Amino acid sequence: MSDQSTETFDAVVIGAGFAGLYSLYRLRNLGLSVKVFEAGDGVGGTWYWNRYPGARCDVESMEYSYSFDPELEQEWVWPDKYSKQSDILRYANHVAERYDLLKDIQFETRIKSAFYDRDANTWTIETTEGQKVRAQYCIMAVGNLSTPRVPDFKGVDSFKGDWYHSGLWPKEEVDFSGKRVGIIGTGSTAIQIIPHVAQQAKHLTIFQRTANYSLPARNGPLPEDVRAAHKKKYRELREQAYFTPFGIAGYPPPKKGAIEATPEERDAKYHEKWAEGGTISYLFSYTDLLLSEESNKTASDFVRERIRDIVKDPTTAELLCPNDHPIGTKRICLDSGYYETFNRDNVSLVDVRSAPIEGITPDGLRTTKEEFELDSLIFATGFDAMTGAILEMDVRTSDGADMKERWKDGPKTYLGIMVSGFPNMFVITGPGSPGVKSQMILSIEQHTDWITDCIENMRAKGINRAEADADAEVKWVEHVNEVANSTLYPQANSWYVGANIPGKPRIFMPYVGGVEAYKKICDEVVEKGYEGITLSP
Repeated sequence: MSDQSTETFDAVVIGAGFAGLYSLYRLRNLGLSVKVFEAGDGVGGTWYWNRYPGARCDVESMEYSYSFDPELEQEWVWPDKYSKQSDILRYANHVAERYDLLKDIQFETRIKSAFYDRDANTWTIETTEGQKVRAQYCIMAVGNLSTPRVPDFKGVDSFKGDWYHSGLWPKEEVDFSGKRVGIIGTGSTAIQIIPHVAQQAKHLTIFQRTANYSLPARNGPLPEDVRAAHKKKYRELREQAYFTPFGIAGYPPPKKGAIEATPEERDAKYHEKWAEGGTISYLFSYTDLLLSEESNKTASDFVRERIRDIVKDPTTAELLCPNDHPIGTKRICLDSGYYETFNRDNVSLVDVRSAPIEGITPDGLRTTKEEFELDSLIFATGFDAMTGAILEMDVRTSDGADMKERWKDGPKTYLGIMVSGFPNMFVITGPGSPGVKSQMILSIEQHTDWITDCIENMRAKGINRAEADADAEVKWVEHVNEVANSTLYPQANSWYVGANIPGKPRIFMPYVGGVEAYKKICDEVVEKGYEGITLSP
């Protein structure tokens, strides 16, 4: 495509999930011309792609929503305590239409490269189809869980049945009635899928390498009085959320550690939290569940005992009891009837840690011990989290900075928002931010507001370039690691450290100092004249 046909905008946003939509809204309100590129044929990001059976959010509906417009808060009605995928997608589409955002979004478009010309102070974004656009600012709103990992099992192309990846699920409903179905994985996605598929399938075989903790969601229709009471104090709760570790208000902070309580007190507390349901509630049982191995063991042991209570077959129950990581160091799953599903006659669990998968056959799947005949196969094998979507693109600058090279030993950012050597490029909820360890939409709004306020400040002062300082970036990465190492989080081989991707550097990527501490740091950076960032004409 010739230079003459290259369109120019003030800003390009990559991704039209919740981060991309809000970025477009904010940037356009500054008077900027904006172009948004989206790989899918509709908005919603995570909630566009992840439409597998049972897909729900694990944050309560009244919290998992935008806060920028009080009218939007009041008019929207969430049907359930925890929203299913279709309702969240409906909400995303409502937002896009309500604020007339669709006209600036180009769908079914993947980005090949992003190139920054330092002399021209311009980003050139090229699509896989060869289309090019230029912009002063490049906003990476690509999401943290948007690059599905499809395992390269030997023989997968020979499978005669249908196979699906949870993150690439077809739009049309899939009927597993009368079929022998296999699912690989027992992470958060599989825990949602399994109860639903088990109700249809002739037989469901679950291939598990690593057991995960799951808590009951206690989901159900949201009572009108609960909804009305929440809406009445929405503004207050939204403000309070920024002064909590996870960005969710309404949970009284604990006042003592687990070991300070008597065994009887702990048992009563954990039973109370189990009955209540939800992850934040459980982790808020005591102050030190993510800091002390001794305290964490009390919370982990309690959940393991509940698994043994629910699952009738002792051998299956033990396989489902996590024993390789403290509870909470991987994202805790929420379920509706997950453990109960293993009591069904048409469900079986295969331990692929003791008998690894050798490959996929034309008729099913083979482990080192056994062959399983299957009609359908589901890969619930997760994502190349937090870095995958950015590194899929070729991101470079005219003076030789290469994102793949820069991040080859693990991601490095300043505040999780900027990367040194890449001026005027901003990342929403990137590595080094609380994003995945918080209420995501709150973190999206906080990041987007910080970014757009920065751009507004630049334009008001005649500043054309913002670039994170390399020294500030190093110090931030050191701080992120220091905070992580003061907790139990690094003990888990989770996607937080890239453990699910062969060859990916084992680096703990999120900031786990809490939303309150993080926002305070971001605000202080601004108060000190954007400390750690070089602003130039």
